[in-house]
Amino acid sequence: MNTGGDASVDSVSCVSAGNCTAVGNYRDGTDPLPPLRPFAVRQTNGTWGQAITAPGAGLLNTGGFASVNSVSCATPGNCAAGGFYQDSAKGVQAFVISEKNGTWGTAIEVPGSGALNGERSATVESVSCPSAGNCAAGGTYTDASGHAQALVVSQTAGAWGTAIQVPGTGTLNAGDATITSVSCRSAGRCAAGGTYTDASGHTQAFVINQA
Repeated sequence: MNTGGDASVDSVSCVSAGNCTAVGNYRDGTDPLPPLRPFAVRQTNGTWGQAITAPGAGLLNTGGFASVNSVSCATPGNCAAGGFYQDSAKGVQAFVISEKNGTWGTAIEVPGSGALNGERSATVESVSCPSAGNCAAGGTYTDASGHAQALVVSQTAGAWGTAIQVPGTGTLNAGDATITSVSCRSAGRCAAGGTYTDASGHTQAFVINQA
């Protein structure tokens, strides 16, 4: 896979001893700047398998710049992950991908994020899955005014919903905002936190609950 000389693991999730999943990116090719591609690799009963390119990412990542930023697994072989890719117009878009019973599905653009992402710069920064097929993800997108806004999206029974701007951050945020971390205790019960820029240009912290 890593024929371009660079690779990185950006997130790891372990559901039990010896059962983990890691994600990140690698360079593919021998061009002066080889494409950056997202990968996942799974450990089962203490043994690491072969890393694979995120299925479907090649169709999305026509700009050749993609990575998985975060992964969360509820049980062995049942995970979700998210990150970013570059489309053919060189815009950066957010994507999610789910694993069910040990098989990764196809990477998709975060539903609804394209409509939010006016300046074409979005990413998923954090994913949390309290049970198989029930997850939440958070990150950022850039609106038509060029400001970064905080984004959240939920997965219920295996289906991803529509991404929304984090409620209330539009009032707080006078500059740039993002979700940096999400944690879910059970389906639909999560907390997230991140940063925003206030009217004085200072970076401030925020938290939000889902119930």
